[in-house]
Amino acid sequence: SQLAGVLLPDSGRILFQGNDITRMPAHRRPHLGIARSFQITSIIHDMTVLENVLLAVQAKAGHSYRFWAKSGDDASLVEPAMASLEQVGLQDQAMQMAGPLSHGEHRQLEMAMVLATNPILILLDEPTAGMGQEDTSRMVRTLQALKGSRTIILVEHDMNTVFTLADRITVLVEGQVIATGDPDAIRSNPRVRQAYLGEELDSIPSEPHAENPMTESPSAC
Repeated sequence: SQLAGVLLPDSGRILFQGNDITRMPAHRRPHLGIARSFQITSIIHDMTVLENVLLAVQAKAGHSYRFWAKSGDDASLVEPAMASLEQVGLQDQAMQMAGPLSHGEHRQLEMAMVLATNPILILLDEPTAGMGQEDTSRMVRTLQALKGSRTIILVEHDMNTVFTLADRITVLVEGQVIATGDPDAIRSNPRVRQAYLGEELDSIPSEPHAENPMTESPSAC
């Protein structure tokens, strides 16, 4: 929330790309390349999937929101919108209305809207919340494909998702940081094992990119 500008820190500074953004208003931060899924225009159910993503493309470009009049014929807008839909696997639903999509597809559409702004830093709050295993695996694959091209910070309570995606993990208990490190260090950390039950950590694959790594887990991390 502090990185996105929703909350201001009590002390210290926030630097992004060498710039002090500590007091920068939240609405200005996306123009620097910071994207947070719920900061993007919410899904409009009576518009098509493509039209929803066009909103995000236009917002990034600083164009008018009257996309229904002209943006659908503007290749400079449609091409990046379709590219974003392809990244999340929704290209075949581009002309469908957004409302009837499943919950998992709505989350994928939100991710496409984030990607359409071409962010440098993506902030995600429980991106797999409420998803079934198939949708969760699809979202994880989408995020894995972004590694190396984007910086991603996510808050996630599904430990399988955490260990599958993260290069570096910070564990909080009741708002207090108890450990920070790479997945192997976190898995073996005694304070983390005490807080999150060692047997559940043991059940998570040690290879984070193993095939079909997703299983149900009620634990928080």
